[in-house]
This record gives sequence, C-alpha cells and structure tokens, in this order.
Amino acid sequence: MTNDKPFVDLRNYNQSWFDRGRPGWYVLFWWLVQAIAFPLTPQPLNVLRCQLLRLFGAKIGKGVLIRPTARFTYPWKVTIGDYSWIGDDVVFYSLDQISIGEHCIVSQKSYLCTGSHDIQDPAFGLKTATITIGNGAWVAADCFVAPGVEIGANAVIGARSNVFTNMPPGQVCWGSPCRPQHPRVKTEGNPKFNTSG
Repeated sequence: MTNDKPFVDLRNYNQSWFDRGRPGWYVLFWWLVQAIAFPLTPQPLNVLRCQLLRLFGAKIGKGVLIRPTARFTYPWKVTIGDYSWIGDDVVFYSLDQISIGEHCIVSQKSYLCTGSHDIQDPAFGLKTATITIGNGAWVAADCFVAPGVEIGANAVIGARSNVFTNMPPGQVCWGSPCRPQHPRVKTEGNPKFNTSG
C-alpha cells in the first residue's frame, strides 16, 4: 500500500552531532577544488591529484595512481597505501575513515560508503562506520562496499558485488550479497615473461 503512514518523520532528522573534521567553509572549498581541478587534470598529471589530496589532509603513499574522475567527500578521512590504484568514477563517501592498503586496486565506478541511516529510528538517524581494505586486495568494477566492512589482504571482490560483511584474506569473493567463493592462488610471475632457462 503506497498511502500507509510513514515510519519516519524526516522533519526530526538531526545530524548536529556529526563531525566532518573541518569547518563548513573548508569543506566547500575542497568540493570546489575537486569539482574544477580533478576533472581538468590530464590523465598523466596523477602527481598533481595526489598532491591536492595531501594538501587537504589525505594520507597518500608513494606511487599511488588516482584517475581524474575519482571523488572524495572528505579527503582528510582517507588513507591510501603505496602503489595503489583508484579507478575512474570511484566514490570515497568518507563520512568516516576509509583505509586502503598497499598495492590495492579499486576499479571504476566502485562506491565505498561509510554512512547509512538507522531504519528503526523515527528520525532516520545518521550512522557511520569505517571501511578497511587490506594490502593487495582488488575491488573490481562497480562494487558497493558498506559501512563497517573490512576486506582482508589479497582478497578479490568480483565485479558488481555488494559487500555488506567482512571478507576474509586471500579469497575470491563475489555476489549480492558478496560471499567467499574460493582461495586466490598466488603465482610467481607470468611464465610468458620468465626469461630464466
């Protein structure tokens, strides 16, 4: 029934307790810089994008690659380890901390979401929780990662998966909801490029 009385009264919504980590003018300034600087930087100017993020408080390791269309709500709540890659149209909805390990890949159109709402609360209260992605993990294209999720080191999250619970290290996982499917096999390099003997 579409005309039933709503369970929530959005007039009572209140997030005055929420700490964005910076004053309002600073947040708006960041959004302006991101809207102009990121899309206008040519792909090879990755160093400039990393520097801008560092300037606004993000912890960005060495050798990190970030595509021009990636989006960061509050960069001061983001940590990205050495040599990790962030693809086109990836969204870091960083109401809470997002930590990406070393040598990770977050592929295009994936959405890392640290905020949600309490569906039992008549005021639809805001909830936040951190996201942590371990070293060597790959979050493939168009995945959703929910608040509070930890993805273990060297895990693979298959394309278009929805990750609502922790994923174990070294596992290939996929689905909606995402579930571990089988171990990820470590190989010692590509035999095609092996020049010994």
